Amino acid sequence: MASGPAQPGALSAEQAKVVLAEVIQAFAAPENAVRMEEARDNACNDMGKMLQFVLPVATQIQQEVLKAYGFSCDGEGVLKFARLVKSYEAQDPEIASLSGKLKALFLPPMTLPPHGPGLGGSVAAS
Repeated sequence: MASGPAQPGALSAEQAKVVLAEVIQAFAAPENAVRMEEARDNACNDMGKMLQFVLPVATQIQQEVLKAYGFSCDGEGVLKFARLVKSYEAQDPEIASLSGKLKALFLPPMTLPPHGPGLGGSVAAS
C-alpha cells in the first residue's frame, strides 16, 4: 500500500479514539445541539419518527467530521466508520465507552418492558 492519507477503514485504534472524540464534540457545538433538539422534538420519542428526523441530522453532523479523515461524505462513510469503531469496541474499553456516548446522543435509551407481578394492573396494599 502506498503511504499517504489513511484509507477509510484503516484508522488505528488510537486514531479511531481521536475521531470519535471529535464527532462527540461536534454534537456539542451550539448549532448542532439546536438541530438535534429540533429533530428530537419533531420525533416525539416515536422510533419511526426518530429514523425520519433525528438519524439524518446525526448522520450529517458525523459526516462533517469524518470527511476530514477520508471517509466518503455520505451515509456509507458514516456506516464504514461505525463498523470500524465496532471492530475495536471489544478490545478497547475506551473506544467502547466513547461509542456508547456517541450512540446515546442520537438513539433513545432502550427500555425493557416490565416483568413480574403487577404487570397488568395495580394491586393496592392496604
